[in-house]
Amino acid sequence: MQNDSIETLLLRHYGSTAPAPDKLEETLVASIRLQAAQLDEEQQIARTLRERTFSRRRAVRMVALATAGIGTLSIGMDGLRKIESALLGQDITQPAYT
Repeated sequence: MQNDSIETLLLRHYGSTAPAPDKLEETLVASIRLQAAQLDEEQQIARTLRERTFSRRRAVRMVALATAGIGTLSIGMDGLRKIESALLGQDITQPAYT
């Protein structure tokens, strides 16, 4: 896939006699500014996280919360599986082939 410029793509799609879409340049400039602002925000967050120091207690707490969340999700999935098997009237916990 080629990395063509917008002008090339427009010419290929619309031809050389077709007018440019209304407010094309303003839309592109606004889109680029929005992407730049989002990139700056992401870089600021990454910089903040790199510079911030975490205590061992806070790190353990974060790991414990993540582990608890995964455990809760697992229990929820098991519950859904049981509800689905009850609604379908089949044992879906067994493999399809044996």
